[in-house]
Amino acid sequence: MLHQTTVEIEKRRRLLYISGIAVAIACISVVVAKFLLLMISLITNIFYFQTLSLADTEASDNRMGWLAVLIPVIGGIIVGLMARFGSKAIRGHGIPEAMESILKNESRIPKRITILKPLSSAIAIGTGGPFGAEGPIIATGSSFGSLIGQVIHVSNQERKILVASGAAAGMTAIFGTPLAAVLLAIELLLFEFRAKSFIPVVIASSVAAILRYIFFDQKPFFEMPAMQSPTVTAFVCYLLFGVVIGFLAVVVTKILYCIEDLYEKIPMHWMYWPALSGLIVGLVGLYEPRTLAVGYNNITDALSGNLTLSVAFSLVVFKFLSWSIALSSGTSGGTLAPLMTIGGCFGFIIGHLLDAWVPYLGVDVQTMALIGMAGIFAGSSRAVLTSAIFAFEATRQPVGLVPLLSCCSIAYIISILLMKNTIMTEKIARRGIKVPYEYFPRN
Repeated sequence: MLHQTTVEIEKRRRLLYISGIAVAIACISVVVAKFLLLMISLITNIFYFQTLSLADTEASDNRMGWLAVLIPVIGGIIVGLMARFGSKAIRGHGIPEAMESILKNESRIPKRITILKPLSSAIAIGTGGPFGAEGPIIATGSSFGSLIGQVIHVSNQERKILVASGAAAGMTAIFGTPLAAVLLAIELLLFEFRAKSFIPVVIASSVAAILRYIFFDQKPFFEMPAMQSPTVTAFVCYLLFGVVIGFLAVVVTKILYCIEDLYEKIPMHWMYWPALSGLIVGLVGLYEPRTLAVGYNNITDALSGNLTLSVAFSLVVFKFLSWSIALSSGTSGGTLAPLMTIGGCFGFIIGHLLDAWVPYLGVDVQTMALIGMAGIFAGSSRAVLTSAIFAFEATRQPVGLVPLLSCCSIAYIISILLMKNTIMTEKIARRGIKVPYEYFPRN
């Protein structure tokens, strides 16, 4: 009995200890997130506007003409050199690499990644790469969690918790979505739902949310007008749209990896692939400048109804073209923002057409854009709760919660029927890493 009591006391002590470390990791992750965003702004201003400034600018506003085509190529050359002579581990969009470290390397991430990953991502995005900053920041937060876990010599399980804590803090620092960040850690990194595992993650995410108010602001990340409560007919339309967006998620994922296979057949060293894809990014950006860089403003415009059908259609097609070709080349950047842009604009188009052709259905364009944004990520990643709660927290639209959960669940079902792996797990499965059963809802 005394032995059991001693063991229980030790477990509680370790939980408090790991939670305290998670707080430190959260603080570091928020600072790194701020640093990365400032680096992206600096590089964007230097390359596209020839000014030494940290002002938040959009690459799409440049007036360089044809010269702008060369900027993503230059960025691709730099990232390729960093991957070749720094670390190949900087390639990719962040979350699969964090998953791989947990599944294969006992949550040990190479120390140099904590520097090279944010730097390479800032260069890739700042020079027009059509990626999100969230993936690299999540990966960097994970790296710091792993680094601290290696320095203080914790157990493999505790190191995994610190990796997840860093990832959750990084996501919260960017979007201000602490609950979604915790759910992402649980659904994609922890592989379990136990108090001793997710309590430090919750604490890290909460601390990051508080610090975000200091370094950023308290506004919703995607501001939009108040949504309408759905009618019965509109809700049925949202459910059916879940099927459509699920199919789109499958198509996007499969095409992405088909393009990656095509790169393997190109008779040149992989170091040059990012530069090659940079040329495509530059040409696409010349035609549709809004495809350049992160483009969070595109998502906000879709959610607010401030797009035309032609612009929304152009973003769906050309953002996907630019992003899929660039990401498949092995450069450094995230998937969440591009997927949300594609899904949000696609939802905007469908909602706009239904509202124009069959207005008696009561479909709300903004709601359709919101569930499209969340549904495509749910279908491609199978992180259902993360996707739905993220969209809710990022917009603070409680009316959209039920449509979000319903649409994301249906997109998930379509995904498991048509795909074995997800946009996250396909990459590591191709490396021969066995993915836990939780990621495979079917036999």
